[in-house]
Amino acid sequence: MFREMRRKKQALTEEECIDILINEPRGVLAVLGDDDYPYAVPLSHVYVDGKIYFHGTIKDSHKRDAIEKHEKVSYCVIDKGTKSESWWYTFKSVIVFGTMKTIKDKDTKIEKLTHLGNKFFPSEEETKDEIDRLLDVTELYEITIEHMSGKTVEEK
Repeated sequence: MFREMRRKKQALTEEECIDILINEPRGVLAVLGDDDYPYAVPLSHVYVDGKIYFHGTIKDSHKRDAIEKHEKVSYCVIDKGTKSESWWYTFKSVIVFGTMKTIKDKDTKIEKLTHLGNKFFPSEEETKDEIDRLLDVTELYEITIEHMSGKTVEEK
């Protein structure tokens, strides 16, 4: 169902892919948007229990509307990489294919938003304050991973 990686020598292991998902803060979500145009949006995410989570607004959201129409998504994360002395830039990337849904259960929503907040806020107290303040206007999204691949691009 999913294509095999063409350049197998550049493939990352599953563990390396997960490490990137855990440690890198942002990625780009691709969905089927309005009028079936691709819609790609940069997001901050957290990887917890084998799934990817991120937040959005409950109000008028292109992302939410797209998910309601078509649950299949792709998510790409790239590490910071390094630049060599020449022009070359070495980096690792992960592409995830899966299905996305919103989380409605309040306890689950708070738990996963806490993981997300703790990845970005300086303290757990700030995470809790933000969740308390914005929970009712925040949507939580979950990607269930169906296929994942990663690769490294290095100077030859």
